[in-house]
Amino acid sequence: MQMRVSYSCDPYSSRGRLYREPSSEARGPRNIFQRDRDRIIHSIAFRRLRYKTQVFIAPDGDHYRVRLTHSLEVAQIGRTIARALGLDEDLTEALCLAHDIGHPPFGHAGEDALEAAMAPYGGFDHNAQTLRTLSKLESPYPLWPGLNLSWELMEGLAKHNGPVHDLNWALREIDDAFPLGLQQFASLEAQIAAISDDIAYSHHDLHDGLRSGLFDEGDLMELPVTGPAFQTVDRLYPNLDKMRRRHEALRRVFGVMVEDVIAVAQNRLASAGAQSVEDIRGLGTTVIRFSKPLFQDLKSVRSFLFTRMYRAPSVMKERARVTEVVNGLFPLFLSRPELLPAEWQADIASAQGDVELARVVADYVSGMTDRFALQEGGRLLG
Repeated sequence: MQMRVSYSCDPYSSRGRLYREPSSEARGPRNIFQRDRDRIIHSIAFRRLRYKTQVFIAPDGDHYRVRLTHSLEVAQIGRTIARALGLDEDLTEALCLAHDIGHPPFGHAGEDALEAAMAPYGGFDHNAQTLRTLSKLESPYPLWPGLNLSWELMEGLAKHNGPVHDLNWALREIDDAFPLGLQQFASLEAQIAAISDDIAYSHHDLHDGLRSGLFDEGDLMELPVTGPAFQTVDRLYPNLDKMRRRHEALRRVFGVMVEDVIAVAQNRLASAGAQSVEDIRGLGTTVIRFSKPLFQDLKSVRSFLFTRMYRAPSVMKERARVTEVVNGLFPLFLSRPELLPAEWQADIASAQGDVELARVVADYVSGMTDRFALQEGGRLLG
């Protein structure tokens, strides 16, 4: 049985949910964080991640990562780190699984387009949209709106990247109803979710970039972290076939990142003297981070990925194409909201003014999958 440390979030000391739930509604011996995780897994918004872009447009290539597989990989990493540090694995997993639910179609290209479209109406941010989706838009239950997730889950999603001082309208709306202490740092479980996201994409984007042919193993031999990993594999397993060599080297890169985070966290926790999760929130700094040498090395790897993958001509061509889809659909729905499905018309009818109408349209567009947005773009825009 895992030994839980005193500064772990405790499901039996949770601050609870915004809406009180009848105890008779609990099914099976699950604590509040386990129920949070299960609600996320069973949500429509989570299933839609299957057809949302990570880097390459989701319909292109069966083996590339999409938001769903990315989120599953983040969750695996998060549980590993949480277990090593004696933290709550269920809360960590729930945070990892939910962290990208607010992403619109087409990855960062779609987010950039929707952010520009929503600029006159208060802006758009995928992290805030995640909380909006889980607290309002995804509403399967008869007695309350949203999934009614725990305070610790909502807090972690709101500030897993650090305290929030400049609240956008979506975060302010949620924080007014369910104050999340946004000026403090988040729990260690939330900090793990954030760095697990970094580890996951730093690892799998190398895999996907190689598979796409945008760069090759020779390029990675010239970089820190990846170069030494390939050299070690070549020394231990000479004449290994190409795909096994690639996998074994990148597996070692993955291990370097995870082990570094665990070691740094153990050292920082030992010196911090924290005795509770409130001590962690009040430290004024993050505990879960890379060591300085590895962080600098990873900056070089990410700079390489930015130039050779995220801004590769073929990727930019696709970004331009899908940006046109969002740029066409948003103003069309804004001017003709009757085009939205019947189940959205009540929200349209209750919208007070242009800003609220734009938010309803943004909710609808951001929830689209890549393939549905392309389908609707073809149908409505030509």
